[in-house]
Amino acid sequence: MTLILTALLVITSCLLILMVLLHKGRGGGLSDMFGGGVSSSLGGSSVAERNLDRLTVGIGVIWFACVIALGLLLAYGGI
Repeated sequence: MTLILTALLVITSCLLILMVLLHKGRGGGLSDMFGGGVSSSLGGSSVAERNLDRLTVGIGVIWFACVIALGLLLAYGGI
């Protein structure tokens, strides 16, 4: 069980990094240093951006659940 959760944690960690990097820079942060804040849209976010937000949150929830489950397994001696 620990091996499965560890593998899922590694996969979701990589996916979470990829999803965060796919987001558009909103300005005022580190993305401005590299030219990410040059173009700003005052309108609402597109459908693709909202779906990317939802997917990122979903993967983040799975990642968080894996961390909690691994912590509980290791704390209570589950092998």
